[in-house]
Amino acid sequence: IGPAVAIPAAVANAGLGLQQVGVYEINEAFASQALYCVRKLGLDPARVNPNGGAIALGHPLGCTGARQVATLLNEMERSGERFGVVSMCIGTGMGAAAVFERP
Repeated sequence: IGPAVAIPAAVANAGLGLQQVGVYEINEAFASQALYCVRKLGLDPARVNPNGGAIALGHPLGCTGARQVATLLNEMERSGERFGVVSMCIGTGMGAAAVFERP
């Protein structure tokens, strides 16, 4: 559930609001965890993992972040979105998030 805290903090640090982000890649370590974060943050499900998340694409040991960033940047380019966020949970309820901007 850590992304529910990490995402708003990262987005605020970038000077943005949650609705200004066009694409979210939230790691689905567990489906319930990802669903909780989407609901807690009030995100449009159509903007979260639009090409499938870890359940569909895989959760590669040691390179989850790289897979998420590659997926996010490709989707931002395809859709023309300016801002995107990657986030993942970490054991014991922690989370990490990063905001990306496409020129």
